[in-house]
Amino acid sequence: MAIKNLSIRIDQKLLDQLHVVANYEGRSANSQILTLIRENVYQFETQHGAIFEESIPKDQRKSLNRK
Repeated sequence: MAIKNLSIRIDQKLLDQLHVVANYEGRSANSQILTLIRENVYQFETQHGAIFEESIPKDQRKSLNRK
């Protein structure tokens, strides 16, 4: 699986808070964000079923197939 980069806009206070939480959990800010995303996807799939390629809009699928 290819690793992709994602830039986000975040205000300084929230970024500082993220670093506090990540440090408390023994993670980097990046790892903390990935953990939160995985938890969110898991919760979504628990409520709505597994996310398959067919359920992703065609204009967004190309990012899944790039390597």
